[in-house]
Amino acid sequence: MPDVFADLVGQDEAVAELRRAAGAAAAVLRAGAADRAPALIAAGAAGEAAPETGDTEPGVLDPSTGMTHAWIFTGPPGSGRSVAARAFAAALQCTYGTGCGECPGCHTTMGGTNADVRMVVPEGLSIGVGEMRALVLRAASTPSGGRWQVVVIEDADRLTEAAGNALLKAIEEPPPRTVFLLCAPSTHPDDISVTIRSRCRVVPLRQPPAAAVAEVLVRRDGIAPDVAQWAAAAAQGHVGRARRLARDPEARKRREAVLAVPRRLTGVGAAFDAASALIEAAEAEAEASVSESDATERAALETALGAGGTGRGAAGAMRGAAGQLKELEKRQKSRATRAQRDALDRALVDLAGFYRDALTMALRAPVDPVHTDTAALAGAGAQKWDAEGSLRRLEAVLACRAAIEANVKPRIAVEAMMLALWKG
Repeated sequence: MPDVFADLVGQDEAVAELRRAAGAAAAVLRAGAADRAPALIAAGAAGEAAPETGDTEPGVLDPSTGMTHAWIFTGPPGSGRSVAARAFAAALQCTYGTGCGECPGCHTTMGGTNADVRMVVPEGLSIGVGEMRALVLRAASTPSGGRWQVVVIEDADRLTEAAGNALLKAIEEPPPRTVFLLCAPSTHPDDISVTIRSRCRVVPLRQPPAAAVAEVLVRRDGIAPDVAQWAAAAAQGHVGRARRLARDPEARKRREAVLAVPRRLTGVGAAFDAASALIEAAEAEAEASVSESDATERAALETALGAGGTGRGAAGAMRGAAGQLKELEKRQKSRATRAQRDALDRALVDLAGFYRDALTMALRAPVDPVHTDTAALAGAGAQKWDAEGSLRRLEAVLACRAAIEANVKPRIAVEAMMLALWKG
């Protein structure tokens, strides 16, 4: 197994920072004084001797140096926020170093089976207060492995206000061996509350360069170099999407259909037809991604509730299970909605890349195109629309993404975008 940070592409500065913090955290454990953890952590990170007095209030750490109890990983989609958080969690559980990748702590954390590492991955549109309260309660327990309790919250920007307040209380008064790792697009108040941000150390991640993404695809996934280079450029630095484009023919077909949209916009009717096609494609992609898991979850719940049983009371038990099945359907519907919006957003990112190429060509900017296979079409558009027209179309796509994020119905937002693209 390689080093736990091996899949964090193009983030050398962040990796160095996280290794230093993991080393400081290991120093705390070696010192064997959990009640003096804040002072020891700060001293270990600064390379100083541990202070003799215990006058530092437990849990109140200086986020500007060393290890701390709460972190926020920020960066654009595909930069590796969740990858960085999981790798850092493994480094904190590492027995032999700062993420060796060989010890049981690294193996179990990276494999998702470590009892002291809890991953919160929102399936729906938000993370509710009930889930967060239960998580905070469990995180307050003593680590079973003797190292750290680590809570990783992916997409922390989906915390409801009540859930954020529950998390804030835990961050303000953390247990001595608990570390919170939050992932969010940015530290803007729309993504994470100001009060939570003020109590966390921020690790900014950048969009990895296409060359670094291509190198990972070749080394780790065995993809041909030319395909890896094309996929890395087309995915605009998003490692997961680059892998899908390189390995999944259906993903490539969906991308080709999206990039054909500019040619289809010949009138009002064509604009509405293109919007419907885009929405329906996103719905089909989402349905394919969640249908199998939905069926498995329902079958497992029905079995647990006594479905198929022949003993006394089995039928009555199933009648009383209607509420639990309804709750499951509600969660699955929320997850399907999230999957649809994610699929649609990927299509909009591809479309934005096309108009970005047209804009750079109109300006004769010395940069490589995002979509090399549609460069000729983008060049024709640049001549027809000029720079100002290309920019208006790019802004229309970005405005559509923002509207959907603000809970405008996707069909309405996409139809408005298509009309704006046609009008220019």
